[in-house]
Amino acid sequence: MSSRLSDYDFALPEAQIAQTPLGARDASRLMTLSRSTQACEHRRFADLPSLLRPGDVLVVNDARVIPARLLGAKAGTGGRVELLVVRPAAPTMTSAALSQAPEALEWICLGQASKGLKPGARVDFNGGLTAEVLEGLGGGEYRVRFQAPPGGSLQALLEQAGRLPLPPYITREPEAADAERYQTLYARAPGAVAAPTAGLHFSEAIFAALAERGIRRVTVTLDVGPGTFLPVREEALDRHKMHPERYGIPEETAAEVNAARAEGRRVVAVGTTVVRTLESATDPATGRLRAGTGETVLFIRPGFAFRQVDLLLTNFHLPRSTLVMLVSALLGRERTLAAYAEAVREGYRFFSYGDAMLVTE
Repeated sequence: MSSRLSDYDFALPEAQIAQTPLGARDASRLMTLSRSTQACEHRRFADLPSLLRPGDVLVVNDARVIPARLLGAKAGTGGRVELLVVRPAAPTMTSAALSQAPEALEWICLGQASKGLKPGARVDFNGGLTAEVLEGLGGGEYRVRFQAPPGGSLQALLEQAGRLPLPPYITREPEAADAERYQTLYARAPGAVAAPTAGLHFSEAIFAALAERGIRRVTVTLDVGPGTFLPVREEALDRHKMHPERYGIPEETAAEVNAARAEGRRVVAVGTTVVRTLESATDPATGRLRAGTGETVLFIRPGFAFRQVDLLLTNFHLPRSTLVMLVSALLGRERTLAAYAEAVREGYRFFSYGDAMLVTE
């Protein structure tokens, strides 16, 4: 078990960072890795239904990415400002607040400006949307109050003035096709600033094959935040703090997962966001999954004791990232890094628009 950031580094050719999606969602490759046998196989994502068992419970994150990147100008000076809308400022407020009139809505944003942002600064955006910086919170975060013309909602104004926040390693501006391909087919709950990318591979044909095989599907919601991409800066991992992310678990999801665990059926997490949601909402006394809403800052790394997840479907992640550490907690650090090295040798595509891996028992 390693607690040093540098132990999760690996070499990745820039050419293997996927800049665009493949023509079909389920055309990606799939590396499978067995924890018990150490076997590694190279497959296609279309093979996934045959790799799962009848009765398995597939848990997906139905968060929907919002056009959260706003480009504007400081009132009075015209200085360039960029805000990334991250989460509501009030702990009890959910992302459903996006649909409310924004006159009194305060949000936490990541901000950049040509000459910095100070409390009291006002910013103008397209469509009549304005913002006032209330305070700086450190780490590039600000508490911001949005205002709009009467009758408008922040969600509607973001749709008009905002841009899709593609990850920083995608070095092009968003295109029209990204509006559809950087969302899962089942994206429902607006509020994420990054896609739960393991779900991008699923097509209607894959879902039909899973249903025919008797594999059940349930949902959770975790509003994926910018912490997914922000680098870990502390060499000592015990000092790293995760950005908070809001989650919700429906009653039917909790019931299905708890029944599967009681009956010896497997829980398959589609993505690291699902893993963090399920493990965060586990009752420490009973081990049962609790329905409801909450906020997680859970940092999963080697040494973590999983309570809910048996299999993990995930993409290939950034070097030195908390996501590589999460995979290492399930698969083992050395095995994870060996798998990533093999993925490089075999020409797998990495990150959000890249290929997938399935960690099995």
